[in-house]
Amino acid sequence: METKWLHDFIALSEQGSFSRAAESRFVTQPAFSRRIRSLENWLGVALVCRNRYPLELTPAGDSFLEQARQLLAQIYGIRSQLRLSQQQTPGVSLITQPALAVTFFPAWLHRLRPALGEGLVRLNTGHYHEAMEQFVAGAVDFLLCFAEPQQAEALQRLNVERLQLGQDRLVLVSATDPQHNPRFQLNHEQPLPLLLYPKDAYLGGLVQQHCLPALAEQPWQPVCENALGEGLKAQLLQGEGVAFLPESLVRDELASGRVVVLEQSPSLQLDIELCRAGEPRSELAERFWQQSAVLANK
Repeated sequence: METKWLHDFIALSEQGSFSRAAESRFVTQPAFSRRIRSLENWLGVALVCRNRYPLELTPAGDSFLEQARQLLAQIYGIRSQLRLSQQQTPGVSLITQPALAVTFFPAWLHRLRPALGEGLVRLNTGHYHEAMEQFVAGAVDFLLCFAEPQQAEALQRLNVERLQLGQDRLVLVSATDPQHNPRFQLNHEQPLPLLLYPKDAYLGGLVQQHCLPALAEQPWQPVCENALGEGLKAQLLQGEGVAFLPESLVRDELASGRVVVLEQSPSLQLDIELCRAGEPRSELAERFWQQSAVLANK
């Protein structure tokens, strides 16, 4: 069995159709269908009612869905634990989304450092599902993440403690010309060239769900997808289009005038949270949490 089959099956249950699930997994529908069939052959049971519309899982599929999620969490957790076991120096471990690793974490750690002394802090990055799986599996001490309602519900079920550390915004930005005018503007007569996160990326999902519908009558067309915000930013600075990016990611460029937020464009507030589950695994981890709580309340 291959782990990608488990990811495929979970995507199928979430998307509700083979075509949408295949698109979210960046494969053709025939290839995606073959992979689901391979999983069913390996298990020896049918997971999907193919003669039903809308799509339904079989009783076996319903039963296997949560087991598939747990299997992936265990696999990634074991991998992380083995990697950490090779590092002899004790410390605190976190996992976070790539954008926060660049925009938020360095300054936050700098503020925490006086309370941590010389303690080692290990930061790993992973996209939303991988980060959550590693955290749930207990592979790291903390999860640093953007917060959203569905995620909050999952964390509440797991009895996770959460601290709101700060806020950010997804804003629609454009590079500027030498006179500091935006290279692109909202214009209902011309499509806006958009640099996008993939739909299955965390921020990409938020853009699809909240930001693009808010453009209303403004036509737009995708010109490039990139899972990394830094990559979208680099393309934006080349004048290839506009992008919904965390405001903190372009803070310096906004201050210098190289980038501007487009007037009358939609934005989305993002909460930044630190999460932990269970008892702290070290005195350093407890200090990290307590000092984070102190700074969060300032």
